[in-house]
Amino acid sequence: MKVTKDTIIGEILDMDRTTAPFFLEMGMHCLGCPSARGETLGQACAVHGVNADELVAKINAHLEK
Repeated sequence: MKVTKDTIIGEILDMDRTTAPFFLEMGMHCLGCPSARGETLGQACAVHGVNADELVAKINAHLEK
């Protein structure tokens, strides 16, 4: 699965739990809460002031390993 800004965070975590540190690094410490799991990657980046394109690239590179 290729991650985009429209991918739901819960789907990313369910696919590969080793992606959790990427969200923790951006200040998203409540990964288990329903709001966080239901947000898109783009929405979370906007709230936390993170460049969504950079995070998408980092996560996809990690998943390709």
